[in-house]
Amino acid sequence: MTRSPEISAFLAASAAALRKSCTGEALRAAETVIGRFDAVGPTGGNPARLPVCDWIAPALAAVAPERAALGRAFAAVQGQLEWKRRVSARESDQRFWNGHANAMILGPGGLERRDDLWIGVTVMAPGVDYATHNHPPEEVYLSLSPGEWWNARMDWTDPGPTGCIYNPPGIAHAMRSGEGPFLALWYLPI
Repeated sequence: MTRSPEISAFLAASAAALRKSCTGEALRAAETVIGRFDAVGPTGGNPARLPVCDWIAPALAAVAPERAALGRAFAAVQGQLEWKRRVSARESDQRFWNGHANAMILGPGGLERRDDLWIGVTVMAPGVDYATHNHPPEEVYLSLSPGEWWNARMDWTDPGPTGCIYNPPGIAHAMRSGEGPFLALWYLPI
């Protein structure tokens, strides 16, 4: 199996950003993720877009210089992704229903189908709170635009344009956008 040049560039930019941004538990998890980059999964993907994806371009236009390479690499793959709402989203909650989307880059339904690694992305319109949730794998987030994260071990935190967020396995966590759009990448070793 061969990997597309766009995914290769995205993974290289991800590795550089993760290593520059993460420390402690987050860096250990990031190194586990990066250690799985060499394996190539079968190609997949079924491009689909939701209206909230219109916020991707404004978010990418405001990416900090320190994350510019990662922003460009993500921009090169984002049009190939299958954007979906969170499974637990309900149409009765219009702000969340219309204000968020997730896509898998590597993992189930992603551009490469993998069962050992999930790399994905979340976009949110301004003023949206993402539902509190948890999952068994640990997780590292890199922000491409401003936003805040919360988990049961920390108060609401904005990691800034070069920081990262770490969620231990199984911990309750959430995120929210502010006055602008929210765009963040997530990395989970499965």
